[in-house]
Amino acid sequence: MTPLPRRHFLAGTAVAGALLAIGAPGAASAAGRVDKPFLALLTEAADARVAEVVDGLDAVLDQLDNLGQARPAARSLRLLASVHVWGDAAHHHDGALLAPMTRLVDALAAAQFDDGLYDQGAVHSPPDTAFSIVDLGLVYGLLDADGHTGTRAIRAGLKTILLKAGKGLSTGGVHTPNHRWKVCAALARINSFWPDARFTRRIDAWLAEGIDQYDSGQYSERSATYAPIVTNPSLLTLARLTERPRLYDHMRRNLEATLHLMEPNGEVETVHSRRQDQKTLKHLSEYWLQFRALAPRERDGRFAAVAATIQRRGADQTFDETPLGDFLAEVLDHPELAAPLPKATGVPGEFTFHDRDCGLVRIAKGDTRTTVFGGTDFPDVHAISSGLSTNPTFFKWRKGAAILDSLRLSPQFFSLGHFRAEDVERTADGWRLWAEVRAGYHLPLPPQHRRPDGRYPLTDDGRFWSAMDFPHRPKEWRTLRTEVRIAEADGGWNLDVEIGESEVPFALELCFRGGGKLTGVDPVPGQKDTYQLVKGYGTYTADDDVITFGPGNGSGPRQPAVVDSGERYSWMAGDLTPAGQRVLITGRSPLRYRLTLR
Repeated sequence: MTPLPRRHFLAGTAVAGALLAIGAPGAASAAGRVDKPFLALLTEAADARVAEVVDGLDAVLDQLDNLGQARPAARSLRLLASVHVWGDAAHHHDGALLAPMTRLVDALAAAQFDDGLYDQGAVHSPPDTAFSIVDLGLVYGLLDADGHTGTRAIRAGLKTILLKAGKGLSTGGVHTPNHRWKVCAALARINSFWPDARFTRRIDAWLAEGIDQYDSGQYSERSATYAPIVTNPSLLTLARLTERPRLYDHMRRNLEATLHLMEPNGEVETVHSRRQDQKTLKHLSEYWLQFRALAPRERDGRFAAVAATIQRRGADQTFDETPLGDFLAEVLDHPELAAPLPKATGVPGEFTFHDRDCGLVRIAKGDTRTTVFGGTDFPDVHAISSGLSTNPTFFKWRKGAAILDSLRLSPQFFSLGHFRAEDVERTADGWRLWAEVRAGYHLPLPPQHRRPDGRYPLTDDGRFWSAMDFPHRPKEWRTLRTEVRIAEADGGWNLDVEIGESEVPFALELCFRGGGKLTGVDPVPGQKDTYQLVKGYGTYTADDDVITFGPGNGSGPRQPAVVDSGERYSWMAGDLTPAGQRVLITGRSPLRYRLTLR
């Protein structure tokens, strides 16, 4: 594996440095090869971050000294180094930055263990170390190419840290799928400066396992956090530094899938994720440089349109995870990112996207977006755990500012929790979700399995553990079947819900985005932001957009306004309550009920 030559924006003015970096044939034609507003936006934002980073240095170093958290220190150093080397930055070669950069490097060196690793929340952690080393390798490359005499000692300190880390990263292990690619990216950074067969062998070994990507384009974690923050940037680095252009294909497929997950306001659908973001809001901002990288490479006007849209939002400083100015370092390291975007073409605006790998359906029409989800891991593994898709939301709908963030169904059946569909399938007029759960009454053990001492193994009956030798007992089963059919109607949706055969109370939970106004509903005593639709229809209004829902299905002690998250959550004092304004429609099975949304 031969490293590609390193090229950076460094010398002279922004335009001149950019032209040299992206290999423009001459000054006259080169000006058109640089996206000057893009560079100016990042430069201004990075300069504006300097005071914040310097003022927060003591807190960052305290995190490093007392908690072993190297990432904030490495990221702070990255920001300061980017404006120090960049000719158009107000802080270009600013001597005032040398002392804080030196403090950061010295502290990072002192916190590093003999094996080259950091703690970062896990003892001697190769993957957590890799996150910091990717940043420190980028910093070293920028400072080395700049060659400023004032940073000579800083570069020497970084070299020691990087080579020391290479030992631990080339022998250590990981926890999650995306960690493999981050470790590879860190090793590729180090190897690009000081080639070593140990580093390339480890990269080759991890990549030989294959990239964990489904046909639909999602990676195995199905996450809008780890794809843009870890996997895609790591593959981009590996494609450049290890001459593996096929890795660009994985990024392209992931970005194409993401085109169908975008909301008009810049959010990204996460209900199908296997990571923490399955229950949080995510925005497109972290995908920005990936769309910029592939738009010219693929000559893809859709990618260009997304990148331009993110940039417009960036001008308003609306980035969530990474501050806008922190992106400058990546552009200086990878100057092709500053090339002008190709002509933008429309991103998909009218589509039905069925991701069978994730059990996800996305439907777009104008300013409306609909999500149907039947792809949780729960039916197969029957567990609630980190790393699994367990979000019970099976339907989402938005029109402009009116957003139904979640529709869930909670039957009170042996405390087994929410309805989680086993799959989603196309029907003649829409979509179908279904699930069957059952619980057993355990009968006496057959004679051959009885023990006179009564000491039976501790086993799981699907709800709880007990010393009952459940697997060998005959069962008397109780079953609850649920089916939801979803069809478009009158500019909205009909959801036909059928629950049976057991007789149990249930609650349909509609959760609307906070900030809107609800009418036609009654507050549920003792439950914050929770209402019940008893009769007729309710409305949810946000700005000029309205969603009408209903009808109500009555109330009373036999159909309490209660959402049962299940014993798996209640035993651990867990919380499945979504954020927002909740409306419950209650009933009792067996029954058929039609929920209309207009």
